[in-house]
Amino acid sequence: MATDSIADFDAARSPTEGLEDHSARNRLVIGLLLVSAFVVILNETIMGVALPHLMTDLEITASAAQWLTTAFMLTMAVVIPITGFLLQRLNTRPVFILAMSLFSAGTLISALAPGFAVLVIGRIVQASGTAIMMPLLMTTVMNLVPPESRGKTMGNISIVISVAPAIGPTISGLILSVLDWRWMFILVLPIALAALALGASRIKNVTTPTNAPIDLVSIPLSAIGFGGFVYGLSGLGEAALHPPVVSPWIPLLVGAAVIALFVLRQVQLQKQDRALLDLRTLTNKTFTIATAMMAILMMSMFGAFILLPIYLQNVLGLTTLQTGLLLLPGGLIMGLCAPKVGSLFDKIGPAPLVIPGALLLSVALWGLTLVQQDTSFWAVLGAHLVLSVGLALMFTPLFTVSLGALPPNLYSHGSAMIGTTQQVAGAAGTALFVAIMTLQAAGLAAGGAEALAATTGGIKAAFLCGAIISLLAVVAAFFIRKPVGGQPGMSHGH
Repeated sequence: MATDSIADFDAARSPTEGLEDHSARNRLVIGLLLVSAFVVILNETIMGVALPHLMTDLEITASAAQWLTTAFMLTMAVVIPITGFLLQRLNTRPVFILAMSLFSAGTLISALAPGFAVLVIGRIVQASGTAIMMPLLMTTVMNLVPPESRGKTMGNISIVISVAPAIGPTISGLILSVLDWRWMFILVLPIALAALALGASRIKNVTTPTNAPIDLVSIPLSAIGFGGFVYGLSGLGEAALHPPVVSPWIPLLVGAAVIALFVLRQVQLQKQDRALLDLRTLTNKTFTIATAMMAILMMSMFGAFILLPIYLQNVLGLTTLQTGLLLLPGGLIMGLCAPKVGSLFDKIGPAPLVIPGALLLSVALWGLTLVQQDTSFWAVLGAHLVLSVGLALMFTPLFTVSLGALPPNLYSHGSAMIGTTQQVAGAAGTALFVAIMTLQAAGLAAGGAEALAATTGGIKAAFLCGAIISLLAVVAAFFIRKPVGGQPGMSHGH
């Protein structure tokens, strides 16, 4: 699958670029990156279906369990800004080996974890590897693929990016129906180690490292800022059940203040080309709108991904396996749509894809606000399919438009910026939806509602929040434009 797409864009490469002798090397590099990305992305969603299982097994609350997903995304948000620097400073092969080694080590720690705390540590180490992998894949593709066939290539990347999260819940459902939760990690480990061994022996360097300086003040600012912000958000739900020692508003506000300091520092450093995360990417209107829209999609998607298993298992009484199977068709639809969407993007541009996609996303989320204790699972399946088609219509165009709008010297920073925004938004969406669900359910229970009715009410309130946020995506969709210019060497849109 991946190799065909790479052959297509190698054929499309203009002879004047003088890169014909590198086509086999480029195919191999992108092929290996795609396979490895598939393995690491699979793990971002593998926990969703397992959360109710782990809540019973490890005797933890929903708000604590969501940290297995939130800590993963939060780590990615902290590590991804540093990848902009890593990709400039180091060559393709050492960055790949670092990413897969971290991921494999985290998988091993998770498999052997004696309890919840060590399991979270394992997820954090896994996420450090995943964080490096995604910008590495994006930046490499932007450097190797000419603009006229980028839509198709990004579409093929989207197959990997959407099928992996789609089959994550199904695989964990299958595993949990017959085995212990540790097997979710034990079975991934040999695949990760094989990808590491193959990449270490076969991957070639395709970029030219520069002597990019690292700013040691920016790293802790980024970690404390993004970390505190998401930690505060996720504490809001927990606070509804158990009044905390420290109000969650404190880390939330401290995080926001430190993010402001981080931004000011980057603005100063980028004047000398020394920024950890170059914010000049945001002076490009197309890039900024596309990135903001991706943030809305990630909030909606991860919020829905965490709520649907809780609703299907705790309210409708489905098993983990049934939940995984019910969520599979939506993910497969995303995978099947991705290459078609990529080819269409190259022909007709983003607007005819992104506008209907945003409308479908909104319709699906408004539909999910109507769920009851006796809603047919067919209705939930239908809503999830509509949601998946909406996301499929938007992801490939938004990735391609956002990075295509930047000059090549900002690709690594653009990839890092998109990655950071996605992870912070995904973690914030997860935390926000769980907080609203917990608060509303606790309020209803205090008012005398029975447990099932209270949970349903909490889930409906959280979906309502997602539906309202989705209206922003609908508005933003009308402002997405295809980047002007066509040569990789030009500074598009500046």
